[in-house]
Amino acid sequence: MSAGAFVLVGGGQVAAVAARTLRRRGYDGRIVVVGEEPHRPYQRPPLSKEYLSAGDDSGLVLLPEQWTEDNDVEVRTGTRALKVSAADGAVLVDDGSSIAADAVLLGTGARARRLPGVDGEGVFHLRFRDEADALRDALVPGARVVMVGGGFIGGEVASSAVDRGAHVTLLEAGPVPLAMAIGPRLGAACARLQQDAGVDVRVDTAVQTVTRTGGRLVVATTRGDVEADVVVVGVGAVPNTELAVDSGLDVDGGVLVDERCRTSQDRVFAAGDVAHHVHPGLGRRVRVEHFDNASRQAAVAARSMLGEDVVYDEPHWFWSDQFGHNLQHVGHAHADDRMVVRGDLAEGAWTAFFLAGDRVTAAFAVDAGEDIAVARELITTGVAVPDAVLADREADLFEALEGLA
Repeated sequence: MSAGAFVLVGGGQVAAVAARTLRRRGYDGRIVVVGEEPHRPYQRPPLSKEYLSAGDDSGLVLLPEQWTEDNDVEVRTGTRALKVSAADGAVLVDDGSSIAADAVLLGTGARARRLPGVDGEGVFHLRFRDEADALRDALVPGARVVMVGGGFIGGEVASSAVDRGAHVTLLEAGPVPLAMAIGPRLGAACARLQQDAGVDVRVDTAVQTVTRTGGRLVVATTRGDVEADVVVVGVGAVPNTELAVDSGLDVDGGVLVDERCRTSQDRVFAAGDVAHHVHPGLGRRVRVEHFDNASRQAAVAARSMLGEDVVYDEPHWFWSDQFGHNLQHVGHAHADDRMVVRGDLAEGAWTAFFLAGDRVTAAFAVDAGEDIAVARELITTGVAVPDAVLADREADLFEALEGLA
């Protein structure tokens, strides 16, 4: 397919996957990737894992220069897109120029949420490569690290800090880490992984301020002060919707898109962390901040830009590596779903399946990725599996799935 130009705004996972998808599917028009960072598009998941702990940048870059040269893709780094013209789709950038476009994909992502009074020298947020570089330099052996936030990013950063020889105190405002994501019972099981690795996990502890006294930081909390050399804040993210708002797009908790990644304006699409998308399988809108979602949704968006009739309806999946364990989650559980546990939450590999009636809606596993692969199939196909089979660690779930299909 030949056309004038497609502009991919954001310079991250969405832009990279979309560019590759467009070329694979035969689009031979102009492709321009526009990103604010000085770096070429790169993967973000390693920033809190192997890149933070060891500086391992292998495979980090998503669009190497050789690939973009061979595939005639223009990458503009250090460039901020300001607005998409409703009249002609042109993208205005911060040097005053504009880029003509037949279609625009917004993959502007999200930024780290800030806490009032928690900033300044020695306080880190982790969203960008440069931030990971600065934080790694601060994670020296013996450093006292306070991790604010007990979510998945908090666990990963704590794990990387321990790997670098730091002493970590993790502060969670709620009664259990990860309770909002996977429920209190599973959250408590994951917290034990952190504690077993030597992390001082403190719950019901909200941070109020961080002050510097001499050469040390003092973290004031609702349960007293904690001294630190390094403070890392990981309390969620805020979608970068400013460009969408300035362009007149419909925004509510993210850029509103349908199941084909189309926004409220013709020729403008959105995907990834910034997209509040309609999910046919759930019957509602969701905004998901995970690598796999950005990749798969970007591919659908690119195909939609080409005029293909395709929808994004796959179960959401993500993973986390921390303290020598692999954590995976697939699907979306509802508050009234029941839970069936396969294995022992107190030790070894285990999986928790969530069911509505006799249908699996979600699953969360520690060191049991094969169970997640089966769960994805069960969610997609709607095949019913007896609770006894799901709970039986000796049962082969792949064989059970084949027999029940």
